[in-house]
Amino acid sequence: MATRQPPMVPLGDDDRDVALQHTPWRNRVTLSSIADAAEAFLASAGFDRGPWMAVLLAAGIGAWFILPNSAGWVACLAGGPLLALAALAKWKGRVDRTHLVTALIASGVLFAFGTGLIWARSAIVGQEAFERPMSEMVEGRVLERIEQPAQDRVRLVLAIRSPEDGEPVRIRVNVPLEQATPAMGEGALVRAQARLMPPAAPMLPGGYNFARRAWFDGLAATGSLQGDIEVVEPAPPDGALIASIQRSLSGHVRGELDGSAGSIAAAFASGDRGAISKADEDAMRDAGLTHLLSISGLHVSAVIGAAYLLAIKLLALWPWLTLRVRLPVMAAAFAALAGIGYTLLTGAEVPTVRSCIGALLVLVALALGREPLSLRMVAAAAFAVLLAWPESLVGPSFQMSFCAVIAIVALHNSEPVKRFLAPREESWLARLGRRTFMLLVTGMVIEIALMPIVLYHFHRAGIYGALANVVAIPLVTFVSMPLIAIALLFDTIGAGAPFWWLAGKSLDLLVGIAHFTAGQPGAVKLIPQMTLTTVLLFAAGGLWLALWKGRARLLGFLPAAAAIAMLMTTPIPDILISGDGRHVGITGEDERLLVLRDTRSAFTRENLLELAGVEGETMPMAAWPGAQCSPDFCAITVERGGRDWHILMSRSRDIVAERALAAACERSDIVVSDRWLPRSCEPRWFKADARMLSINGGLAIDLEGEHVRAVAEAEGEHGWWRGRREY
Repeated sequence: MATRQPPMVPLGDDDRDVALQHTPWRNRVTLSSIADAAEAFLASAGFDRGPWMAVLLAAGIGAWFILPNSAGWVACLAGGPLLALAALAKWKGRVDRTHLVTALIASGVLFAFGTGLIWARSAIVGQEAFERPMSEMVEGRVLERIEQPAQDRVRLVLAIRSPEDGEPVRIRVNVPLEQATPAMGEGALVRAQARLMPPAAPMLPGGYNFARRAWFDGLAATGSLQGDIEVVEPAPPDGALIASIQRSLSGHVRGELDGSAGSIAAAFASGDRGAISKADEDAMRDAGLTHLLSISGLHVSAVIGAAYLLAIKLLALWPWLTLRVRLPVMAAAFAALAGIGYTLLTGAEVPTVRSCIGALLVLVALALGREPLSLRMVAAAAFAVLLAWPESLVGPSFQMSFCAVIAIVALHNSEPVKRFLAPREESWLARLGRRTFMLLVTGMVIEIALMPIVLYHFHRAGIYGALANVVAIPLVTFVSMPLIAIALLFDTIGAGAPFWWLAGKSLDLLVGIAHFTAGQPGAVKLIPQMTLTTVLLFAAGGLWLALWKGRARLLGFLPAAAAIAMLMTTPIPDILISGDGRHVGITGEDERLLVLRDTRSAFTRENLLELAGVEGETMPMAAWPGAQCSPDFCAITVERGGRDWHILMSRSRDIVAERALAAACERSDIVVSDRWLPRSCEPRWFKADARMLSINGGLAIDLEGEHVRAVAEAEGEHGWWRGRREY
């Protein structure tokens, strides 16, 4: 039997408005419901303010580097406080909004403070580069002497009067080793004829940004000698005490040990890496062992741990002191002094300072009976480093150092790992097996965490690093470094030779592991195309996984998965063009990289190969069968995306008839030149001449996607970018 429907009554205008206001799809999401969900999430996900405060400070600093101009920087400075004020105005006094209001206020204030901090730092320490290359007679005081015997040179940082305007500036000059005398120490006055160059911008998109590094180091130019160097006033005997001790210690260690073992032992003892050969550096990098050469957490922890154990054992032998003083507190004080001294002696680089601060916080926690291994300790160290050197955020040293420590702490604070490592009744062999397995897992987690950073900065990463570190880390921590310390101690009585021999054998083993691992098939993965967006997604996912607790941390896999998808779909550039237009690389035509000019510059060649994702040697375009080259131009046709691309590149600066050049340009899709081309040169798609490159810098071109990346895209109006004048 059919159901009788009620009659339809037409709605009036007022009724229709009320109905629309209460439709489920309009009322489903409101500010209040979002706030409720956010508050519940923050309350249940283990909201720990300390680590996230460091992240927010870093985000504000990073925003200044990413945003191109002062309008964006001012927006960050204004937007942060406005967010905090809005949160206070909306939910002040609401008990059910405590976590959310705290998070919004901290986010706004710390983000804005980070942006203002790095902007102020840039304005205070930033140094304008020289306008052009020049050859000048310079006279100045030596501010820093950097030993680099592996490159047969010594680097001197000098304070001079600028040849352009007479203002005091800092420059860095390379002095051949045979001309560098001990009198050229810190405080000496020297005079020399030098060729000076403005600090170089990245040669290609994604390349090393020395101009940015020089800006924050206060360097106006770098260069080399064009003759002899004269010492007008020798270095004072009491000048730069720590630097002189460092050089003396490094020289003493290299005098006791020859070859690779001696150079690495000098790095461990004094932080001086200048004697390590390029072959050993490359092997350590490709084996995932480079972190062992940079004085960081491993070395500082070993020194402080050894000092703590030694102090507490020796102090325990004094019964009178044992009954009146808490030995852990005194031992922690001795260990702190040892850690600070080692940090100063090895140059106080960012990883060393971070490690020292973290280790000192661990000592304080031990002395107070608190949990020493926590993310709050890492956050405190990060805060201290960023407040002193906010520019370090964008450097690989800071990123890799903190990334590794965060991964270690987050892993060992997780419940499954705590249960796995919990004490239990078992044999020493089973205990050793669990510890060894955990060491391997820790190494793998560190390698995974560091992989995006390494690929972004260096475009290559060692695949077998976790396995190599399982042997290398205990070898350095428990064998090499203690033997070096004992050898130095016994050298005071002239009996250190046996310990130097043992230390040399252990370091030879370390170098052998590095070369063996790096030499295995597939040991190195080249990925030149990682973008800033990709690495930021990896960082966001990793931080979310590490800093949250419970199931909420699993949401960190979402940005990581998006980053992997972006990485897999980002194409390798088809054409690479250097910022001066002289060097062009073309990929995909051969296993080798086709280059316009064969160069003797290792820096240029390595940049082109790394950013093209190619290993081995380059192929000069003039020798490639598919290219047509004359003394003035090279023309080549490549097939991409189902069509032919005709590329014309200039090779000389000789005068060419404008009509002939215009006709050649008209037949080409892309024209590249290191000279200023006339307006009559109009290729079908793209022209990169000296005028265009002086504004945009080096280029990376994807032909199939018809996309061009320029160095200028990442530089904006920052002081170190020379193209900003026409940005």
